[in-house]
Formats: sequence, structure tokens, C-alpha cells
Amino acid sequence: MARGSTRPTSRDVAQVAGVSQAAVSLVLGDKWRGRVSEAKAQRVREAAHALGYRPNLAARNLRLGRTRTVLLVVPALTTEFFAGVYTGAARIAAEHGFGVVLYPSPEGVGPARDPFASAPAALDGVIASSMAADALTAIRGDQLPLVMLDSDPAANLGAATVNLDIADGTRQIADHLLTLGHRRFLHLAADIPSWTFEVRAHELATRLRTVPGTSLRTAPTALSIEGALTATEAALDAPGPHPTAIICDDDKLAAGVYKALRRRGLRIPDDISVTGVDDIALAAALDPELTTVRLDAELFGERGMRALLAVLDDRTPDAGDIPVDLVVRGSTAPPGAP
Repeated sequence: MARGSTRPTSRDVAQVAGVSQAAVSLVLGDKWRGRVSEAKAQRVREAAHALGYRPNLAARNLRLGRTRTVLLVVPALTTEFFAGVYTGAARIAAEHGFGVVLYPSPEGVGPARDPFASAPAALDGVIASSMAADALTAIRGDQLPLVMLDSDPAANLGAATVNLDIADGTRQIADHLLTLGHRRFLHLAADIPSWTFEVRAHELATRLRTVPGTSLRTAPTALSIEGALTATEAALDAPGPHPTAIICDDDKLAAGVYKALRRRGLRIPDDISVTGVDDIALAAALDPELTTVRLDAELFGERGMRALLAVLDDRTPDAGDIPVDLVVRGSTAPPGAP
């Protein structure tokens, strides 16, 4: 092909890569697995990139009956966690010729209006956080492939699920604090009707019941710093001894706890230990730095997108929860530690 004379074609890509045009079509149409070797597929991708080849997506999509567009439904973007989920999902989508439209539910959680004149005509599928599940009644109906994030697999008949192992993360927090010697606990629980928060509450109560002499109080709170501050102050005003450890459902809630404790002249971790969940940038910005459960948001988004691609190809998505890790920092210590 004379450089600059015409747009490169699939035949040009095939010649440069040393493969057939059929192989080029399979690779660039993401249908090559089991039919073209990984080495040949890589040569095709490299040749297409070097030549600046762009397939005629409009014609291909019309032929396949696909829009190559996926909707990611999340709560209102009030933390960086869901930005990470989007980044991971968009990365995998781009590798397969898909685009991702991000749709934060306008009220954070709850019903939302359909942003499309006809979602089934505009989208190939939906990935949705269980925290924004109510928005699906307007957006999805029953007509689109669906992958649910952080959602009860038993309750999502007909939908694939991708979950973080948040139950294990909760057990890791409880075991860490119990090993330090804590026995009086306050659970600052996000006041959101979501499966992931129900799992956290259940696992925490179950684990603590196995150790004699423990007590657990639960303080529901809005998922905000101010909500956590108010809930913590109310819990500290309640009759009885103060907790020696406060377990928060979210790092942002932990920031509210920090403010409440300092208003009371209580020190972290000398008087009270504090833990969070997510390991967003805020966790390391707090003083002392926050002990928290690290959730890999980008991997979460990647797995969600891979699961949807599998559903679209009539394959079974990979099974198994995504592992999580406890990151121990300066906000936890034995009760009464100097």
C-alpha cells in the first residue's frame, strides 16, 4: 500500500501480519479465541496499530446487531472508588472495541429516569452496582444482559454477579481487633439497603459472637462524613462504657469518626481504635493513617466488564469472589495502649 494514498484495509493488515484476512476479521472482531493463536492475534493487533487501521464499526455493528456500548450504573460519584470501577471496566471494554457510558444515579440510590429514548436500542448490556439497583427499573427493564456488582447471587435470577470478598474482609477486621484485645465494639453501619452492607453487619456480628465477653452496638448512619460525625457523637452519649474500637463501613465514615472523637478529646488509637473499608486516598491522608480493608476498584470494574462480555458471547463468566486485604496502619492498637 502506498503510504498516505488510501486508508489501510484488512487486506493490508493481513499482509503485514502474515495471516489471512479471515484471521484479521476474527481478531479485530474479538472472535479469535480457540480459532487463532495468541501469537497471531498479537501480530494482527500490532499490524493494525502500525498501519492506523480502523475497522468499519458502523457496518460491523449493523451486521452483528450490536451497538458496542455498555452502561455502568453506579451511585452518585461521591468517592473515588466508583471512579476506579469505571477505569477498570473502560480499560477492558476498549480492548474489545466497546465503549462505556457512566450513569451515576441522580439521587445516589433509588429510582432514576431512563437517559435513553430506548435503552435496548442504544445499549448492548448493563453493569450495575447493587447500591444503585433501583435505577435499573427505568434503564434496563427485562430486555438487556446484566451484570450486578456487589450483589446477592441468589437474588439475581438471570443476571451474572461479580463480588468482592467483603465477608472475608469483615472477618479480617474483626480478627485483627480481637487479637489486639478489643472486646467493646461500635459498628458504624451505612444506612443503605444494600446486600454488601448486610453482609458486613452479619459477618461482624457472627464473628464477634464466637468470643466470650464481647459487646457490639450498631449505629446506622448516612454515607457521609457529617452523618458519621453525628452518629458517633450520639453513640458516645449513650449510657454505658465507650467502645474501644469503632468499625466503619467506609473510609469516609471513618473520617467523620475522627472528627467526633477529637471534639471529645479522645485520641486515636490510644483511647479508641478505628477501622474503615475501601482504602481510598483519604485513608492515608488521615492522621493517624487508617487501618482499612483494601478493595481493588479497578480489578472490580475489569471483572464486571469481562463478565458482561462473556454473557454477550453466551459464555459462563468466571466464578469466585475477588480477594481483599487488610491494611494495618496507625489507627488501631491494643485498648488503653500508651
